[in-house]
Amino acid sequence: MPTPILSIWLILAMPGAAILLALLIARPRWAEYLNLVAATVVFALAVSLPWRVHGTLVWFGGYLMLDAFAAWVTLCTATVYLLASIYALGYMRGMAQARGRLHHFYALFAAFGLTMLLAPVQNNPGLYWICIDLTTIVSAFLVGFQREPECIEAAWKYIVLVSAGLALALLGTVLFYWGGTFTLGPAYAMTWASLREVAPHVAPPLLVVSFLLVLIGFGTKVGLAPMHTWLPDAHSEGPAPVSAMLSGALLNCAMIGVVRYLGVLEHAGLGFLPQMLMIVLGSFSLLVAALFITRQSGAKRLMAYSSVEHMGVVALGFGFGGPLGVAGALFHMLNHSLNKSLMFFGAGNMMHAYDSKNMQAMRRVGDYFPATGSIWLAGAVAITGAPPFALFLSEFTILRAGFSGGQWWAALWMGLLLVVIFVGFLAHFRNMYYGEAPPVPPHRTISAWQTVPMWLSIVPLLLLGLWLPNGLWALFEHIAAGISVGVIP
Repeated sequence: MPTPILSIWLILAMPGAAILLALLIARPRWAEYLNLVAATVVFALAVSLPWRVHGTLVWFGGYLMLDAFAAWVTLCTATVYLLASIYALGYMRGMAQARGRLHHFYALFAAFGLTMLLAPVQNNPGLYWICIDLTTIVSAFLVGFQREPECIEAAWKYIVLVSAGLALALLGTVLFYWGGTFTLGPAYAMTWASLREVAPHVAPPLLVVSFLLVLIGFGTKVGLAPMHTWLPDAHSEGPAPVSAMLSGALLNCAMIGVVRYLGVLEHAGLGFLPQMLMIVLGSFSLLVAALFITRQSGAKRLMAYSSVEHMGVVALGFGFGGPLGVAGALFHMLNHSLNKSLMFFGAGNMMHAYDSKNMQAMRRVGDYFPATGSIWLAGAVAITGAPPFALFLSEFTILRAGFSGGQWWAALWMGLLLVVIFVGFLAHFRNMYYGEAPPVPPHRTISAWQTVPMWLSIVPLLLLGLWLPNGLWALFEHIAAGISVGVIP
């Protein structure tokens, strides 16, 4: 097994090579398999990476940094990248209007993976911002890849709203740097470590304003309400494998920046206000998700609002803080990555089969597609946080953190809204599985490429719900200690 630093270089090199070869060869079949090989190697290198990182590794002139938190987000990203790459082989071949452009799709898809793998390992907050901005540019082309009016409109909305948010994040980053100049001089190496070291010497109002800006800015990318308005359109209009990457991987890459800035204010002794802001935004995101989930008609829009819900749950975990809150949030990031990938894969399958985005047209799913339908239904139960799946365990851990840390009101609010979402979400699936038979039966078959990644998602969700390895919990405690987000006093 290569060293962690060599592993990161290889992880970044594989999608880079896939981009170049896909564009040079310009043949769809070559491009799809090149991307799949790159995703497979990336996952193989990332799967053990969090357990092989001890301390913080800094290299490449101080520009790249790897700690257990970055390795964990890299693993979540690599998992979704592999699952979505497998699924894309079956899904994209069924898109007749895109067949002549598939090599462009896979080059963009690998580029999207590369930008998300770059972001967590940036040691400079300014370069981290650039990487997050690059994910927006690349993924916007993927959202509008089908060139339909709705897709192009969603891509433009995505660019405008997220760019506005990232402009605020850039201003917050500049203010963080400016705060450090009063202690370190007009020019210094801005790193996450230097920000933490200088934070106790910066005026608290400046730190709070800076954090508010980065929270709103990167929170827009995370999809926290009320900055979430781009998310339902972008997630629902892009191809299903792109939707899985947007929801299962990209949101985590934006969340890591928010949490690192949260740690900066914790070092300055200002943990109460930023953590309370995380709790408030997480609670409001759950409310917005609950209201919209119950009223959705589009299958992928339903999954998109579910992403708002689960990013709210993650924000609550980091807001509650302490080993329990952080562990629950970290575990939920992986569980959501697996589960939401499965849900978008199932939605994409049904949209192709029934030739409609509307759930009203999807009827008797289990009768027509017993295998795929069963996995999708199991995924729907899992995504609502029901046992015995892993999301129940991660959400329960976050609830415990809220009650034990004294934030009982937020924990009660979270529990209440999770029940509402459970009922509303599964009501849609009850109609799709047990409603009246559709007037026109589905006429498309679902390939193994579209079913296998669903199995690869549901199996670990079930296993991790029944058994949490000691090594995984020890890793969460190690990351929590490094993040240094304590319980609100």
